[in-house]
Amino acid sequence: MANNTEKDTRSKTWNLIVYPESAPEGWKELLVEDGISFVCSPLHDKDILPTGEIKKAHWHILLCFSSNKTFKQVLEVSERLNSPIPQKSKSTGGSIRYMIHIDSPDKVQYKKSDIEVYGNIDIEQYFRITSTERYDLIREMIDFVRENEIDEIQDLIDYAMINRFDDWFPLLCDNSTFIMSNYIKSIRHRKKRF
Repeated sequence: MANNTEKDTRSKTWNLIVYPESAPEGWKELLVEDGISFVCSPLHDKDILPTGEIKKAHWHILLCFSSNKTFKQVLEVSERLNSPIPQKSKSTGGSIRYMIHIDSPDKVQYKKSDIEVYGNIDIEQYFRITSTERYDLIREMIDFVRENEIDEIQDLIDYAMINRFDDWFPLLCDNSTFIMSNYIKSIRHRKKRF
């Protein structure tokens, strides 16, 4: 085992990769039983190598400790999971966002709702949208309402809950129902006039 200063740097957050074929049965429960909080990506089973081949299926794991852990301490955890060498997380938000490739449109996109959280970790803070993104999503919803002749807010909310749970639905729940409801209402009133 290498014992260089970079690997011995202590950190509260560490990245692991776990492969289904080599992970012990019930590996998530092992971490929970050890009192380790962690975030688990959806199974990455569609990632593509530069050669065009599909990568070996894997999970990205972010281990989150309440105090700093050394490389050696985390290596013990990764060895129990038959996982490759752990890497210190440079950015908690970056590690979590990478789990679904949200910032890499050239890669396969995974669903945020498929991320699993074990322990008291708030991942939502890493997915808050900017004002520009919010306006773009509202524009998408308005286009959808027009194209599909939606005339009741319930229809839009039902659609968002089933088909756009990760972006439109939270937006409607948090702060965009007012504009969308009024927009739909104005469509309905216009239909009555003509």
